[in-house]
Amino acid sequence: MKKETDLTTGISQPAMVDEFISNLKHPMVDVIKYLRSFILRINKTIGEGIYWNAPTFYYTGKMKPFNPKKYKRYIVGFNFFKQDTVRLVFLRGADVKDTTGLLEGDYKDGRRIISYKGIPEVKKTEAALKKIIKQLLKLLDK
Repeated sequence: MKKETDLTTGISQPAMVDEFISNLKHPMVDVIKYLRSFILRINKTIGEGIYWNAPTFYYTGKMKPFNPKKYKRYIVGFNFFKQDTVRLVFLRGADVKDTTGLLEGDYKDGRRIISYKGIPEVKKTEAALKKIIKQLLKLLDK
């Protein structure tokens, strides 16, 4: 069985994320900070840590035991591969009913992605992004 991590146990580590972002050399760090703040304000049960070499957001509440490889707590993570874009990766994005078309891709593993090129673009889609994250949180009850 896979080793337990703060992601699988739901322990938030904001100090690690603070340090990571303060050392991040990415031209869109202002967008990253804005998105981080926005995601954390959606629900008090959203925690954060550094996984897959980037800030990752997950549910911190109590859950029944589950296979860690299912990433049931996982909500969304950043991807900084491109220098002109900040991507949000939703491992369970296929489980969400997104009528806005904000979630992109049709990956076999269920991932969906949202790409942002600036804060104005984030602000324009905030309502849809919040709805997607709230849907993922509701799925935790099942």
